[in-house]
Formats: sequence, structure tokens, C-alpha cells
Amino acid sequence: MASNFEDLNCWKECYNLKVFLKENVLTNLPKTERFELYSQILRAARSSTANIAEGWGRYHYKENINFLRFSRGSIAEILDHSIEAKDCDYISEEVLTEIRLQTDTCIQLINGYIRYLRNKYDEK
Repeated sequence: MASNFEDLNCWKECYNLKVFLKENVLTNLPKTERFELYSQILRAARSSTANIAEGWGRYHYKENINFLRFSRGSIAEILDHSIEAKDCDYISEEVLTEIRLQTDTCIQLINGYIRYLRNKYDEK
């Protein structure tokens, strides 16, 4: 078991996605999107890592899994907002492709951690 949520691969990948979004998406959005799309993407990115951290801090595995589901939902939201950003020509197809790859990785790792927690509980 991880000694800290920062040791979790799913948290690390979600963090990397958050950094990528800050550097490659948020900086390219126009000022008119500052309180709309910018805010939505930033909040979803923050939520993805924060929910993993909060779940890790919970005592019961079912609570942890619930927070991992919230994180997974935030990752899906990031992809949706990124598609919108591409549709508005705020980001390139290449950036969207990278976001798709990163979100897929994040979701796979979150799903793997959920499976791990379920199996760990079933062993008891």
C-alpha cells in the first residue's frame, strides 16, 4: 500500500495531466473564456487529483472507491471540455490527441486502483 497518495500512479498521472493542461490549454484560451471554459477545465483538473488524495485518506475502501469514481468523472469532464476547446479552435488537434492519451491513461490507472482495492477487501 502507498505510504502517501503522491505515491499512487493514478495520482501522478492525473497530476501530469493537470500540468499539461495548465501549460498547453489554459494559456491558449482567450480572455472571454476566463470564467467559463478556463474555470471548468482548471476545476476538473484540480478535482481529479484532489479526489484521489481525499479517497486515500479515508478509512474504508468503499469510501476510497467512491472518491476514485469522482476523480474518473473529472477526467471525463476534462476530455469533454478539451473537445469543446478544439471545436472553438483554441487548441490544436495534436494537443487534443495528447489529452485523449493522457485521459485514457488516467482512467485506466484509476480503474486498476479500484480493482486493487476491491481485491484487497475481498481477501479479508
